[in-house]
Amino acid sequence: MQIFNSLTGRKEPFTPLTPGHVRMYLCGDTVYDYCHIGHARSKLAFDVVRRYFMYRGYTVTFVRNITDIDDKIIARAAEEGVSIQELTERFTKAMHEDYDRLGILRPDHEPRATEHIPHIIAMTQALIDKGYAYVASNGDVMYAVAKFEGYGKLSGKQLSDLRAGARVAVDEAKRDPLDFVLWKRAKPGEPSWPSPWGDGRPGWHIECSAMSCAILGTRFDIHAGGVDLKFPHHENEIAQSCAATGDTFAQVWMHNGFVNVDNEKMSKSLGNFFRIRDVLDSGHVRDPEVLRYLLISSHYRGPINFSLAQLDQADAALVRLYTALRDIEIPAAFTPSEATTAFEAAMDDDFNTPEALAVLQTLATEINRAKAAGERELAEARAAELTKLGQVLGILQLAPAEFLRRPKLSGLGADAGAPASVAMLDETQIELLIAERREARRVKNFKRADEIRAQLAQAGIVLEDKPDGSTEWRRQ
Repeated sequence: MQIFNSLTGRKEPFTPLTPGHVRMYLCGDTVYDYCHIGHARSKLAFDVVRRYFMYRGYTVTFVRNITDIDDKIIARAAEEGVSIQELTERFTKAMHEDYDRLGILRPDHEPRATEHIPHIIAMTQALIDKGYAYVASNGDVMYAVAKFEGYGKLSGKQLSDLRAGARVAVDEAKRDPLDFVLWKRAKPGEPSWPSPWGDGRPGWHIECSAMSCAILGTRFDIHAGGVDLKFPHHENEIAQSCAATGDTFAQVWMHNGFVNVDNEKMSKSLGNFFRIRDVLDSGHVRDPEVLRYLLISSHYRGPINFSLAQLDQADAALVRLYTALRDIEIPAAFTPSEATTAFEAAMDDDFNTPEALAVLQTLATEINRAKAAGERELAEARAAELTKLGQVLGILQLAPAEFLRRPKLSGLGADAGAPASVAMLDETQIELLIAERREARRVKNFKRADEIRAQLAQAGIVLEDKPDGSTEWRRQ
C-alpha cells in the first residue's frame, strides 16, 4: 500500500508502527454551526481510508476530536443568549445526524477540548520547562516558533519568508509576530479554567496535540485533515508535540483537497456555501449515498467541483449500479474475479477512489451482460462482488428497489424541479396505477395502458415490463 505523505511530498510504502494496527487522528469540527459540504468531503475521504484499512484486515483506532471552546463558539453563544454547553451540544448533535446520514462511521474516540484541559496544561508546562514557550506580559502563554528548528517542514515555508510577509503583531506581548498562543488568559465573562498562569482557556493548536498524544501516544501512524489546515494548524501541532515529547508525532500526514462550487472556491462571502442538511433535504438528492458518491468520485488529494450537474451524474452512476443489482439474489459466498484485484490495486495506490468506482461500473456491465445471456450464477457472483466492494466505499448499502424508488424532486436552492405530479404520486398511488395498467393490458385496452405509462413517465416513473408479466418501476 502506497500513501502520499504530505510531510515528505511523495508516495511511500505504508507500514504501521504496530503490525496489524493503524492508529489514526483526524481533525474534527468546531461545533458552533451546522456542517457544510467541505466538512463532509474531509470526513468522507478519511472514512473511506478507515474502511479500506478494515477491509484489508487491520485493526484501526480512529480518533476524531471536537473543538468545543473557542472565540467563535463564545461569540455565537453570546449572540444567541445561551450557554456554551447548550450551543455546543446542539451543534454536536446536528453534526452526528449529518455524518450518520452520509454513512460516516462514528470514531472510536471523540475527545472534546474541554475534557482534556489537564493534558493541555501539562503539555504547555512541558514546553515552558524546555524553553519553547513563555508567559507573555498580557498573561497569555506563547509558543516561540524560532526555538523549533524544524518549523515549516510540513508546509515547506521558511521562517524568513513568513516573517517578511507577516503583519506587525497587534499583540505587542509577542516576542515574534509568528509566535502563537498556547493558553489564553481569560477576559471578563469568558469561560475559563484554572492554570499555573492564571485562569484561561486553551489555544486552538494545542488542543489537537494534547488530545492525540493522550489517546494514541506520542508517535502514531496517520494524522489527517483538510489541506487548509496544513499551515498553520498542522505545522504548529508538529512544533508543539515534537518539542514537548521529544518524539516524532505522526508518521504520515494526509490532506484532502478543497470543495469548489460551480468551479469557484466555496465560501460564505460568495454565497455558494451549502450545509450538508440543506443538500440532503433539497429534494435533488434521492438518498445521501448520492452526495457520498459525488464526494468520493474525485481523488481525495485533489479539488472537487460541487454542482447540480455533478449531483445528477452521481445519481445516474448509482442508479446504474443499483439497476444491475435489481432482481438478483446475492449469494453468501463467491469467488472474487479480476475486478477485486483491480479494485484493491486502485485503493492500494493512495486510495484512488475514482479508479475504484470505475471498477464497480465495469462490474455492473458484466452483471447486465450475464443477465441478458441467462447466466444467472455468474450474474449472482458478480453482484455479490459488486455489493461487497461498494460497501468498502460506503455505498450500495440499500436494497436496490428501495434506492431506485426514492424520489428526486427538485433542484438545490432553485425552482428546478420535475413536474408537480412527481411529488403527488406516492408508492401506493404508483402501485395502483400499475395494477390498473396491468388489468387494461389483460383486457386488451392498450390505449388506456399507454395513457397510464405516459402519466407515470411524466411523473418521473420508469416502467420495465418483465417476461413473467410483472412490472418493475423506478424513479428517474
